[in-house]
Amino acid sequence: VSLQSALAWHGLIPEFVPVITSVTAGRPQTIATPLGRFEFRHIKKSLFWGYHQVELSGKQEAFVALPEKALLDLLYLTPGSDAESYVRQLRLQSFEKIDTGVLEDFARKTDSPKVIRAAGHVLRVIAEGEGEEL
Repeated sequence: VSLQSALAWHGLIPEFVPVITSVTAGRPQTIATPLGRFEFRHIKKSLFWGYHQVELSGKQEAFVALPEKALLDLLYLTPGSDAESYVRQLRLQSFEKIDTGVLEDFARKTDSPKVIRAAGHVLRVIAEGEGEEL
């Protein structure tokens, strides 16, 4: 689980996310089940890291992206996300849950100039203390 789904789970964005979005090194697809809609977005195999297993309700478990990785996955997969205006539109909150050192290290690990630029904007937003608390 990553992208907006993980960001909402970690409390980093204020929006409710009705679709559970995950990343995969396999084929992208959307699956509708009685439990909800699940969307799988493709990322390169070399970017498939930064997740930890968490226990959900009902003794279910899932691999959820660390907050920094969920944010970087979103920036990687979203066209135009390296614009500062895009980062500000995310309305990030609960900055204390983001380890800026980990964010910088993970951004460099992607080896993507776009992600590195976008992460710089995120770091500026955090430094300015912007974001809306619910």
